[in-house]
Amino acid sequence: MIDYTNYFKQKLKTEQQIGLWVGLADAYGTEIAANVGYDWLLIDGEHAPSDLRTTLSQLQSIAAYPSQAVVRPPIGSVQLIKQLLDIGAQTLLIPMVESVEQAELMVKAVRYPPHGVRGVGAALARATRWNSIPDYYATAHENICLLIQIESVTGLAHLDDILNVEGIDGIFIGAVDLSATMGYQGDPNHPAVQKVVIDAIQRIRAAGKAAGILSTQHEVTQKYLDLGTEFVAVGVDTSILMNSLSEVLAKYKKDYKIKNKSNGY
Repeated sequence: MIDYTNYFKQKLKTEQQIGLWVGLADAYGTEIAANVGYDWLLIDGEHAPSDLRTTLSQLQSIAAYPSQAVVRPPIGSVQLIKQLLDIGAQTLLIPMVESVEQAELMVKAVRYPPHGVRGVGAALARATRWNSIPDYYATAHENICLLIQIESVTGLAHLDDILNVEGIDGIFIGAVDLSATMGYQGDPNHPAVQKVVIDAIQRIRAAGKAAGILSTQHEVTQKYLDLGTEFVAVGVDTSILMNSLSEVLAKYKKDYKIKNKSNGY
């Protein structure tokens, strides 16, 4: 019997979960990351070349492991969300949400009528195991986890109102984009940015929502964990691969300069 439980959602407010950003857009590489044992893996369709088909193959590769998949579409599109849910995504991270209206629409997008606008197509959907899961329409929302991303000054200004939107399970702070909109492009660890990020995390948690963030610098990452941040991504697969390949080559070519520098995450 297949277990359809969304363990990421189940654990969201009870324990910290450590994740990895997956940008290679390849099921084989994603399976390697799943085999390592990260609690969650972010399949990135916003800045990485993951499309509907490659996202499907990555979901299938993760399914054999305890790691949980989180999918980020390029935009909060009702139509695209419908497709991602139908191919089996249970947790979505919606980028660049800046208003209550956007947040409310995203809640409707992941729910069936009469509570939402998700299109019905059970016989075609992997999510329903092609119409073989009893009562899927009535129970699907129990295992769908909606995360939204606040990553601009505008979004941050509306954070308190967005926190009152029912149906949002967690809020992820996009520190890199936020730093750019604050005038500190490429410097998410600037003291002014960090002050705002820490304040946002504390407000999110105080409102009873789960807070999330991506950070690849150990000291900063540990600071977020110490704050109680519930879901934290600690690396990006493309950066890890680039850095590791460069470091190996540098050992044997003395004139080689490591090309990949920290992007400030």
